[in-house]
Amino acid sequence: MTSAYEILAQLKRTASGPMTEARGAEPAFYWNEEVASAEENAIFRHDWVCPGLASEIPDVGDYLTFSIAGEPVFSIRDSSGEIKTYANICRHRMMQLLQGRGRTSRVTCPYHAWSYNLQGQLVGAGHMNHSAGFDKTKICLPQIRTEIWNGWIYITLNPDAQSMKKALAPLNDVVARYGMEHYVAVLNEEHVWQTNWKLLTENFMEGYHLPVAHKATVGAWFAPNKTVFPDQSYDSFTYQTFAKTHAARYGQAHPDNTRLTGEWRNTSILPTVFPTHMYVLAPDHLWYLSLRPRGVGAVDVRFGVAIAPEVDAMLTDTAERAAWIRDLVAFFEHVNGEDRHVVEGIYAGSRSSFASPGQLSWLEREIHDFQKYLAQRLAPDTQRG
Repeated sequence: MTSAYEILAQLKRTASGPMTEARGAEPAFYWNEEVASAEENAIFRHDWVCPGLASEIPDVGDYLTFSIAGEPVFSIRDSSGEIKTYANICRHRMMQLLQGRGRTSRVTCPYHAWSYNLQGQLVGAGHMNHSAGFDKTKICLPQIRTEIWNGWIYITLNPDAQSMKKALAPLNDVVARYGMEHYVAVLNEEHVWQTNWKLLTENFMEGYHLPVAHKATVGAWFAPNKTVFPDQSYDSFTYQTFAKTHAARYGQAHPDNTRLTGEWRNTSILPTVFPTHMYVLAPDHLWYLSLRPRGVGAVDVRFGVAIAPEVDAMLTDTAERAAWIRDLVAFFEHVNGEDRHVVEGIYAGSRSSFASPGQLSWLEREIHDFQKYLAQRLAPDTQRG
């Protein structure tokens, strides 16, 4: 059996080599338990992850729950309108405070009704008058570092992590023209796929499979020769752009969109923010995935959809709006179903004794960028190309 050392040595070799010679990772990279343990410490406790869009919690008291490296947290819009993130654990008997998403004026523990205000301060704790030294004013929920970038919520356990504003500055130059911070969230779902998180990430970031695996959906609108990659690789993200054909059902700018001109009116951007946040940003909509590993062979998938403000403004009739959004969501759920079939099949194939890594296509350039990131985190002496 291939050891973790050998797996990472192979990753290091291909990550440090040129794209023209790049190959996929060793099959065991996707199911080796030692590698997974290293990922938790070197990646998920080190870098930023994305619980979702700020527009998913637009009003005071709106919240959504998430986790980082198994740590339960929740993001909430506080009384000042800012989004803060806190440990989702009561300071009394360690009960999880919130589930899913919703709106509240206070965060109240479902076990003994200890309650916290929207700033994480304990404000209610009954029957504690006989507990020596108890002072609720000194008890707060641990706060998790949070930043909002172009409408996305990012959180990290690492107090020393580079700010997302700085880390994603080159990406901002590309996406800012879309104004995605103004897109309106219309859907958020949770799924569990039976695959390794890295396989799903790699699948998202390459368009090579689109004309084949997605020939019934987005593949029909994809022209491989219209795919463009940046001239350099970045430490925190990768992306590509591609122009959809004019036959595309989704992905064209609305007539009222005055932000985009020329080819940008039918161009989509596919960023992947390492390690697990990926989205398709189109002139009329965006959809995203945010991943959390569940062991080596399963992954929690948060799937969300948002629409451009001029599209939202167009949908004034309640029934028409519901039908339009329902059709949009159904379409991209179909796309996700096609991807799920692929990445669960790859994971099963990776467990075969006949599995071996093949050479990458130029259309899989972002996988090589991802390999550089993974090698840098898991084998720190790797030099970036």
